[in-house]
Amino acid sequence: MLINLYLVCGVALVMLLSCNSSNNTDSSTPTDILQGTVDVTSVVQANFINEYTEGVNVAVNGDYISISSSGLPDHKTPYWGEGHEMFEDFLGVNHANMNTTMIAFNYVMTIPTYPKEASVKEQTDLGAVGMALNGVPLYNDYEGGGVLEENAWSTFDASGAHPGPNEDYHYHCEGTYLTVDDSNLIGFLRDGFPVYGRKDMDGSYPENLDENGGHVGVTSHFSDVIYHYHVSNDVYSTSGLYVIKSGAFHGTKGTFTQ
Repeated sequence: MLINLYLVCGVALVMLLSCNSSNNTDSSTPTDILQGTVDVTSVVQANFINEYTEGVNVAVNGDYISISSSGLPDHKTPYWGEGHEMFEDFLGVNHANMNTTMIAFNYVMTIPTYPKEASVKEQTDLGAVGMALNGVPLYNDYEGGGVLEENAWSTFDASGAHPGPNEDYHYHCEGTYLTVDDSNLIGFLRDGFPVYGRKDMDGSYPENLDENGGHVGVTSHFSDVIYHYHVSNDVYSTSGLYVIKSGAFHGTKGTFTQ
């Protein structure tokens, strides 16, 4: 009888441990973001601003957030044009491209309030893949139908940006006034996930980024674990620059109109 009692207790204990093990979720498991339960609204509302142009506005519409912008930067660049109070000449041998000026647009980026992982990851394409906190579009590592080459990055200003054929100013790379080897929040991509500089908030370079340049964890803006992107810490080609985004969207992209 005693042996049978031990056996019964032992089986019960194993079953209890098995149940507990299956119901426990490690704090690092991206459960919240897989289910889309992290609300980005307050961070978006608190950080999107362009005090120079006053051209950024945020509107919350249920499950979506709309961010409107003129697309003009709030910092110096040669593309403001000589004589402008915000004009700054190019560094080194860089020079203006054929689009020597930039103009204002009526951009509207719509992102989910609760971003979540997409079952199928869509590759980023030409054009805006996100928006910086000052309302300037973020682009990936493609330009004019192909990957960035010297004819493109030689026209970047100190902020890793230039205007496109439509005089549409946009960022491709890390640069002054945006992020330089830091953990700054620089904006959000179209899928609603934030993008930070090359470092994590503890000052280290993340070593577990996926093929799309992101990972799951807490940040200085999100106390709950959230998927977030980082500027690449690998020098791009022979440019000496660090691109903001390459690869696919982690989530389902929202709209970006002009």
